[in-house]
Amino acid sequence: MRSLAWPSSQRERVSPRCRSCRPVPAEVRAAADLLERRWTLGTIYACSSGAERFNELRQSLPGVSPTTLAERLEQLEAAGILDRRLVSGRPPYAEYRLTPKGKRLALVIGGLAESA
Repeated sequence: MRSLAWPSSQRERVSPRCRSCRPVPAEVRAAADLLERRWTLGTIYACSSGAERFNELRQSLPGVSPTTLAERLEQLEAAGILDRRLVSGRPPYAEYRLTPKGKRLALVIGGLAESA
């Protein structure tokens, strides 16, 4: 009978109690790392609901500090979920819009909201 053993590099990552378990892919871990941060899901949901400017997002997310919101917006932009566009005016301001990747993610978040 042939053994279905894991390669040694993967065997070290698998719990000895679960020999058939596969490690979580790096892409899933990276997505979870971003999405598990507080206010991230809410920020994506607020953008999908029409909030585009910083203060609109703050009003949609009661309790979020300006510093935290700014960090989340930067992280979501770096991840390719949000697109930041500077608008000239007096004073100039930034608008945040979901990218196609962000729109797909917003559908999943909307589904979570419906199932809660």
